[in-house]
Amino acid sequence: MKSNDVINLIRVDEYSATPKYLQLSDSILEAIEDGKLVKDDILPSINELSYVLEISRDTAEKGYKYLKKKGVIVSVPGKGYYIAQTDFKKKIKIFLLFNKLSVHKKIIYDSFAEALGEHALIDFYIYNNDFKIFKRLIQNKRTDYSHYVIIPHFVEGGEDAAQIINTLPKDKLILIDKKVQGVNGHYSAIYENFEKDIYRALTEAKEVLTKYHTLKLIFPKRGYFPKEIIYGFTRFCQQFAFNHQVVNDVKTEPIMVGEVFINLMEDDLVVLIERIISSDLKMGVDVGVISYNETPLKKFLLNGITTISTDFQLMGTLAAEIVKNQRHQDQEAPFYFTLRPSL
Repeated sequence: MKSNDVINLIRVDEYSATPKYLQLSDSILEAIEDGKLVKDDILPSINELSYVLEISRDTAEKGYKYLKKKGVIVSVPGKGYYIAQTDFKKKIKIFLLFNKLSVHKKIIYDSFAEALGEHALIDFYIYNNDFKIFKRLIQNKRTDYSHYVIIPHFVEGGEDAAQIINTLPKDKLILIDKKVQGVNGHYSAIYENFEKDIYRALTEAKEVLTKYHTLKLIFPKRGYFPKEIIYGFTRFCQQFAFNHQVVNDVKTEPIMVGEVFINLMEDDLVVLIERIISSDLKMGVDVGVISYNETPLKKFLLNGITTISTDFQLMGTLAAEIVKNQRHQDQEAPFYFTLRPSL
C-alpha cells in the first residue's frame, strides 16, 4: 500500500480527549487488525503526517516511537517507516464519554485504563456537561466498539438523555457514577446512590456534628449534581433535628460560628476556605467543613479536609472488569465518610 493511502486510514479527532499521538498509533494498529495494512507496507513520513493531519511533528514522531517500542513498525534510514509485524493480540475498542475531567474523574479514568492494560484502544471524549455535545458525540460514534462507557451528568437537557443512550446496544453499555431514568434493557452500571449515600454518611458523622447547630449544603443553581443529594441531606437534618439550609452561592452566604458547610464543587471549597480564614474563624472548631468527593490533596490541605465520597478508583476498576470479563453487572459503589480536622 502506498503511504498516501495509509494516511486515509488514520483518524485524529480534535474533539477527543485521547492524546493525538495515541489516536495516530491506534489507527495504525486498527488498520493492521482489519487487514488493511500488512507486513512491509510503507508508512507516511513524519512530514507527511504533520502536513496532512495538521498535527505537530513532535506528535507524529511520538506516535511512531510508541509503535516502534511495541515492535509493530521499524525505520530504515533513508527509506522511511515500515510495518514490521502484524501478529499481536486484537485490542478491545472502547468509547469512553465523561462529563468533565476533574481530579476525581481522572481517578476513574486512570484506574479504568490501568485495569484494562495495553490490550484496549480507548477513544476518550469529554462533553463538559453539555447535552448537545453529548448527543452529537453519541450520534457520530463508530459502530465497532466493544463497549460504550458513559458518565451521564448535565447542566441542562438531561431529561432527554435516556432517549439518546437507548440508541446504544445495551449489552455493550456501561453507565458509571449515575444511572439515568428511562434507560431500558439489560445494561451494566457502577453507580452512586446519591440520596442514600449522603444520608448514611451524615448519620455516621452525627456524633461529631452535634457540636454545631446548623448544616448548610452548598448546591449551585447551575450545577450538574443530582437533586437526590438535597433529598438525602434534608431527610437527615429533619430526622435528627438539625437546623439546615441549601445554599446556592457560597460567595455571599454569611458564615457564622456553629455552622457546618457541605460543599460539592472544588471551586466552592477554595472560596469557602478563603472566607473562613479571612473571618478569623477556626475550621473544625468554630466552623465545620465537609467536602464531597475524596481527592489526594484533601488529605493534607489545612491538616485535612473531612470528606464524604464514593470509591472512584474502585469504580473505574469494576467497569474495566465488566469489559474484560464480558459480563453484566449492576452495582452501587461503596460510599465513605472520612473524618479529618476540618470537622
